[in-house]
Amino acid sequence: MTEIERFPEVMLLAAGLGTRMRPLTDATPKPLIPVAGTPLIDRVITAAVTEGARRFVINAHAHADQVVAHFAGHPRVTVLREETLLGVGGGLRNGLSALTGDTLLVMNTDAFWLPEADRPLARLIARHREIGAAMTMLCVQPGRAVGARLSHDFCLDPVGRITPDSGAPVIYTGVMVVERALVQTLPEGKGPMAPLIAAAEAKDGLRGVHLLAPWFHVGDPEGLAEAEARLGAA
Repeated sequence: MTEIERFPEVMLLAAGLGTRMRPLTDATPKPLIPVAGTPLIDRVITAAVTEGARRFVINAHAHADQVVAHFAGHPRVTVLREETLLGVGGGLRNGLSALTGDTLLVMNTDAFWLPEADRPLARLIARHREIGAAMTMLCVQPGRAVGARLSHDFCLDPVGRITPDSGAPVIYTGVMVVERALVQTLPEGKGPMAPLIAAAEAKDGLRGVHLLAPWFHVGDPEGLAEAEARLGAA
């Protein structure tokens, strides 16, 4: 089995309302907002495909018709409509209906890095498999975070454990590798991500890997402007 064949299926979280991005999201779903001419979700997919991703499942709610139309005819993309917004945890749990693998790669669609700057997914997947983690998060040091509005989410210690206060402060990039069995512990229906993280912590199975490139978080119009300014200067 080649590394490409072993690359996990990808769940792209794209169902949010994008309220902080208004008025741009009044008529356009946040994942389709262009950043320097390229829709956010396409930038995320490109980074994953560059490293070997071959199949994607996308959840959609706000302006779902536009997301469906954007990927119409794409042989490797399945779009799941959420008639009722399920939240991050609920959307991921619902996504299992279209995902077949035991290990999944989950990616938010409002943040990205340039594939030519780093290829972190190979490290993320390899580390996850090497130690048999339940969940492994891609993290970035605050100094590499463009458009982020927080100091950090948690810390990453020297051996890669995610902790509340021991190690280097990091921001969660919205990208993780997670075991299907762990996701199945979430109840069906609407729900947050926090119980999934808590379940991984309880198993001592929560780990992290560093992104070694600028990370562009496009969460609001200011973040969009910052990303485009940085990309224009690159």
